[in-house]
Amino acid sequence: MGRGRLRIYLGAAPGVGKTYAMLSEGHRRVERGADCVVGFVEHHGRPRTEVMLHGLEQVPRREMVHRGASFSEMDVDAVLARRPAVALVDELAHTNVPGSRNAKRWQDVEELLRAGIDVVTTVNIQHLESLGDVVETITGVRQRETVPDEVVRRADQIELVDMDPQALRRRMAHGNIYQPDKVDAALSNYFRPGNLTALRELALLWTADRADEYLQRYRGEHGIRSTWQARERIVVGLTGGPEGRTLIRRASRMAAKGSGSEILAVYIARSDGLTSASPKELAVQRTLVEDLGGTFHHVIGDNVPEALLAFARGVNATQIVLGSSRRKAWQYVLGPGVGATVARDSGPDLDVHIVTHEEVAKGRGLPVARSAARLGRTRIVAGWLVGVVFPVLLCLLLTHISTDPGLANDMLLFLGLTVAAALLGGLWPALASAAFGSLLLNYFFVEPLHRFTISDPRNIMAISVFFGVAVSVASVVDLAARRTHQAARLRAESEILSTLAGSVLRGETALDALLERVRETFAMRSVALLERADEREPWTRAAGVGPGPAARPEDADVDMPIGDHMALALSGRVLPAEDRRVLGAFAAQAAVVLDRQRLVGEAEEARRLAEGNRIRTALLAAVSHDLRTPLASIKASVSSLRSDDVEWSEEDRAELLEGIEDGADRLDHLVGNLLDMSRLQTGTVTPLIREIDLDEVVPMALGGVPEDSVELDVPETLPMVRVDPGLLERTVANVVENAVKYSPRGRRVLVAASALGDRVEVRVVDRGPGVPDEAKDRIFAPFQRHGDAPRGAGVGLGLAVARGFAEAMDGTLAAEDTPGGGLTMVLTLRAGTPHRPDGVDHPEPRAPQRAGDLPDLPDLPERQKAGPP
Repeated sequence: MGRGRLRIYLGAAPGVGKTYAMLSEGHRRVERGADCVVGFVEHHGRPRTEVMLHGLEQVPRREMVHRGASFSEMDVDAVLARRPAVALVDELAHTNVPGSRNAKRWQDVEELLRAGIDVVTTVNIQHLESLGDVVETITGVRQRETVPDEVVRRADQIELVDMDPQALRRRMAHGNIYQPDKVDAALSNYFRPGNLTALRELALLWTADRADEYLQRYRGEHGIRSTWQARERIVVGLTGGPEGRTLIRRASRMAAKGSGSEILAVYIARSDGLTSASPKELAVQRTLVEDLGGTFHHVIGDNVPEALLAFARGVNATQIVLGSSRRKAWQYVLGPGVGATVARDSGPDLDVHIVTHEEVAKGRGLPVARSAARLGRTRIVAGWLVGVVFPVLLCLLLTHISTDPGLANDMLLFLGLTVAAALLGGLWPALASAAFGSLLLNYFFVEPLHRFTISDPRNIMAISVFFGVAVSVASVVDLAARRTHQAARLRAESEILSTLAGSVLRGETALDALLERVRETFAMRSVALLERADEREPWTRAAGVGPGPAARPEDADVDMPIGDHMALALSGRVLPAEDRRVLGAFAAQAAVVLDRQRLVGEAEEARRLAEGNRIRTALLAAVSHDLRTPLASIKASVSSLRSDDVEWSEEDRAELLEGIEDGADRLDHLVGNLLDMSRLQTGTVTPLIREIDLDEVVPMALGGVPEDSVELDVPETLPMVRVDPGLLERTVANVVENAVKYSPRGRRVLVAASALGDRVEVRVVDRGPGVPDEAKDRIFAPFQRHGDAPRGAGVGLGLAVARGFAEAMDGTLAAEDTPGGGLTMVLTLRAGTPHRPDGVDHPEPRAPQRAGDLPDLPDLPERQKAGPP
């Protein structure tokens, strides 16, 4: 039984019509004769969506009870028992009710896929886990329901459901998405034109990246090497020289001319090392290209032009930017250079730009790279040619000249050929040259001629010395060449390890990025990090890059074990043994990054649990004393009134009733603060921001304190403030009540307001004991009471709630010392839109969007789907 296919309708924003598109696909499949059922879809009373459900079989849902409320969830067991060919499942990122089979709906979908059932589902771009921070920055709302990116990436089909922001706002205004009472709040907050435009661009770019992944996979599977110019990709060839910064900036300007263009800076490290490369300069250029939105790549290649072109074609680049050659004029005798070679071999599908810079013709540094080059086939053939053929030619030349140069000079000439053979081809051509040259000297130049005998003992010594010197020189030259090659290779390895260490020091923790670097460095097709619990368990893929990463170490071309239960598997080619040392460093770093990611997650979970435990402990302490005190007072007063043994006077009864009322007020105040703190902790504060005058709100906030305890100074000339009136009232009330509580008897608290630029400050000044500087931030923590405050003075939530509400309205609340003694609370709020004298308003500033701003709106479209555009 094969795995089912997954099709996802990806929404650019809530309400664009994902559910309608999914149901339309369900009808098309039913018309084609497919066995298609609805696993879970909510129409929320929308007529058009409800009509689309007609004609489709719906699997009964599972009813669940949680905290006294009834919920309906998809019945996974019922769908598996029904076993349709296709199941329609809405809201992929949905969190199931506690007690369900799985915690998340995408896990339910995985079960259906493993059972061989095709699934068609929906998800919004803001619910992708990797985009949580980006979406929060754009909208000010943190998404609580997310789905891992890998789940969406594995989909067989992803279809973007898009809509123009203005059209979506019109659909919202017509009541096709939310209920009428929520439309105004949605349009003025989450569904602003700027927010929708940014989300739309985010969805388009994410979908384009996924399409690019599919394109790269298709090109790899079909062996397509030519460039398909689907997107402008500009490859910048770096040498490690100072001209690299100029090339990167020029490429950035080129990319800016086309939307969606990419910059890929690549440094080709030859296996013999690049003598002019500066690690410091490369680090600077890496930072520069990343700051400009590009990526930096490190590739090893003996032939720089071939490696550069292979990389460019591998990433489907359309343009290559190179710098003008830094070589001297005489150095062109050695070859055309990298730029000319790349331009010649690029073909019609790659544009090559040669950029001038200040380093042109200034040389490349120490000219030792050529002599230190690794021996290739061409050089070995040249060495054998010089060592075997040239002695014959030299012999013919010496035997046909009229003057005899002498045996000593003949030996020096043959020795020169032996040294040349050693320099070109290494040890074995030199040894052959020494032996062959000795035979030629013996046969043609030593008496008796044309015989392999020597009559003069001195000539025997000369021939022996010649052979010994030739062999020694050949051995020394070969040893030097091998040592030079080893040193150069170690240099190349050190450059790679230096780049790896730099990524560690910079705190880069993206596992996929590290594996992608391994793939590029060793020119592999794919790389996978595998792990298993023990030797009896199957291997699982923790991460992988490239097309078709290996599922088991034995399926890969290169297997690098990491401990007992982890391995790095590379597919593409077999690596030489000398490369495994560097690969081992990458593998160890991959294991560290994986462990770090998991530890960060566990630490965050532990921090969340610890915070929850602290809140629960403090809440229990508050309930055990502060909440019981007013309850005890109320109960005592009620028991006294109900007693038949005592005849209470009217004054006594009034006093007892007043005690009951005071206790109830205290209890209501404490419970209200506890509920407000709970809302802040869970992020469900929903400020409805509008412009209002302070003198409309502040006086109402003083109702809970005695009339003669506060002095109010709010000028009528103050600008309006952009706040939620209800939250502002609670904030001021809590701060003023706290100030009155600690003020000396007979001293009034001053509440004064003033305007400072685009802000308005409300200062609550008391003459109490004050707070030390080191405790000014601590007094805003939940369940904190400063100094020797009595237990009955409250649970210590008033200031914490006040600061939370202030920040939810994009304001601040801070504590300062009152001159002469006491504490001043400074509440800073955003001023409203000023009015011009001619009656023309300034453009309205963007409304605040904090973590509590409209938290439920992004999730509502997942349960209240829109009709067709």
